[in-house]
Amino acid sequence: MSDLVEIAFTSLEPASLAAARGGTVVCFVGKALALRGAAATAFDGAAALVARAAGVAQFKAKPKTVLDLIAPAGMQADRLLVVGIDEEASARPHDWVTLGGLVMGKLKAGTEALVVFDPTGADAAAAASFALGLKLRAYRFDRYKSKKTEKEDDAPVRVTIATADGAAASAAGASLSAIADGVYTARSLTNEPPNVLFPVEYARRAAELASLGVEIEVLDQAALEKAGMRALLAVGQGSRHESRVVIMRWNGGAQDQQPVAIVGKGVTFDTGGISIKPAAGMEDMKGDMAGSACVVGLMHALASRKAKANVVGAIGLVENMPDGNAQRPGDIVTAMSGTTIEIINTDAEGRLVLADLLWYVQATYKPAVMIDLATLTGAIIVALAHEYAGMFSNNDDLCARLSQAGDATGERVWRLPLGPAYDKLIESKFADIKNTGGRHGGSITAAQFLQRFVNDVPWAHLDIAGTGMGSPLDEINQSWGSGWGVRLLDRFVADHYEA
Repeated sequence: MSDLVEIAFTSLEPASLAAARGGTVVCFVGKALALRGAAATAFDGAAALVARAAGVAQFKAKPKTVLDLIAPAGMQADRLLVVGIDEEASARPHDWVTLGGLVMGKLKAGTEALVVFDPTGADAAAAASFALGLKLRAYRFDRYKSKKTEKEDDAPVRVTIATADGAAASAAGASLSAIADGVYTARSLTNEPPNVLFPVEYARRAAELASLGVEIEVLDQAALEKAGMRALLAVGQGSRHESRVVIMRWNGGAQDQQPVAIVGKGVTFDTGGISIKPAAGMEDMKGDMAGSACVVGLMHALASRKAKANVVGAIGLVENMPDGNAQRPGDIVTAMSGTTIEIINTDAEGRLVLADLLWYVQATYKPAVMIDLATLTGAIIVALAHEYAGMFSNNDDLCARLSQAGDATGERVWRLPLGPAYDKLIESKFADIKNTGGRHGGSITAAQFLQRFVNDVPWAHLDIAGTGMGSPLDEINQSWGSGWGVRLLDRFVADHYEA
């Protein structure tokens, strides 16, 4: 998919602003409704129009409000967008990203725009974050639409951001653009239909990261059987599509640096198996691989920006179907760890995939830290709606770092408890454990199940059922598949594991 926005940076000089012809000019104002500095000098006469129009429209320049005007006489542009900002509050990086998405939502395909990026306290990093918001909002998944409407014109919006240090903003923007590409990758994988993105095809697409320098290993059905990943394989045994595991390694750090391991659930379609789901909404179960999509998107971002860290990404790819060979409630399977698992509900399948994958990754790569992402339980949506991902962990420091990264990026996490009392709920009469603890505390007992397959490595489980797909649309995401987690984990790696 080609970019629907092209972004360039330039220096903030009145002469270059005044020379802007056609298209849209974007300016920012606070409560005083006054254009400042270069904008006031370049667009003489615009200030009076803004003040008059604001009075008529009762525009108070509140944050995230926009006054849309025909450009006044003397301006070479066609349109003036006046965007309200809170100049008294200290803006966080994510606030600039959101602002970029807001502006992008006002720009039409095929047009040009000049953004006078001069908010008080905004530096080159803020301008780059604004550009990230533009790009995140511009994403669209329409490859299967045979007829395009005028609104869906493929001509890109061309945006020039004029800021105090254009060169520094351009350098910072290149790194953030790589992160946006990673989000695009995750969104597109999640949005793909399940008849196209079955496990073998998904593995092939993940392997394309080799072109960016990512080391790829694909474990096919025979390799998974040899490794003893019987819990993972049990999930896919009712499908005509073979299961796969893909290991992606980015070696950007020191040779002796322990890697960060990121593990993703990749159920390419989840019928629920023999414990079949209701028909209503089942089409959304193509997104039950959103955790794995985040891992692929993250590896894309890290490799594209040449991150100075060692990171292992692992995804387990299966399809959960209910044919005559599917696993049944009452079956007992033996995981790679040797733990026996009684299957109570075949719709509690993601934890079986992760059980073998977590065990394999920690034994093979000896990571410094291990994080898994999964659209694991509907119960997490009951608890947290679509605003936070549920976080479970055996390590307080890891939780604090993920929370900080979440606050910085807007991809927020909320810690929920683990404990022996919950562990008792997954004890089985016939095996070591059972794969569900019942209705109460469903997200917690799922995390307790996963913890059985984690040894001493610092570990966190992120339940993204409410954030990875079908979450409410906002300023920076108009896509059903959100790509949630790419920016969170990129920030986590950058803050704590890059040299």
